[in-house]
Amino acid sequence: MTKSPDTLKEARQDALSSLVAKEVQLVLARYDEVMEEHGQAQSCAADCRIASKSVSSPARRQAIHDDLAALASGFVDRLVAEAAQRLDADAGEKALLVASAGAIASTPAPRAAERKGDFMRIQEWAGQVAGPTYLEEHYGIPRSTLHWWQRHNDVVALRKGARKHVFPLAQFVDCRPAPGIRQVLASIANPRLAWLWLTRPCPFLDGRVPIEILRQDSADEVISAARDHSLR
Repeated sequence: MTKSPDTLKEARQDALSSLVAKEVQLVLARYDEVMEEHGQAQSCAADCRIASKSVSSPARRQAIHDDLAALASGFVDRLVAEAAQRLDADAGEKALLVASAGAIASTPAPRAAERKGDFMRIQEWAGQVAGPTYLEEHYGIPRSTLHWWQRHNDVVALRKGARKHVFPLAQFVDCRPAPGIRQVLASIANPRLAWLWLTRPCPFLDGRVPIEILRQDSADEVISAARDHSLR
């Protein structure tokens, strides 16, 4: 015959009570030993000796033992009841989390498609871009280095979604940012506008593309053109 949930719960409480009660008995036994040791080694003043004899007497120790046992028993009962309630609450919470996780896992495709769509839309106007993982695996650029470059405006970082960024690949030369990007971003602070300007023919440069000039290590005229562009 299958046991009911209430019966299983009671059995679990009894088992836990028995375990904790055994531990309490061990503590009480150790308490007796300590009391005896202190009673034999007492060497204080006369009033201390009187108190020691009173405490270390068999009747007094038995009374203390019984009182502690009663307190421990009540404590154990309360502990077991509280533990059972918490276990039941945790089980309900875990079930809710599992159900929520299952609901999220059942619809991964739209989210992946949305992320891919954002990526493709950026590439439509910015050219090839990549995230930190790709740059680390294929360009050998550690994430910490990339973060440092981004923080100091040495690279153009385009926002993808709420918090993530991608990086146009055309700005890297020999796995480093082309020189002059920091100065361009100082004149054109918005990264999107700066990258648009860098990748389009510029009238201040006789129709040449600024990023191509930076890639040829000719930063001075591009920096000057970016400053003139910002003053228009």
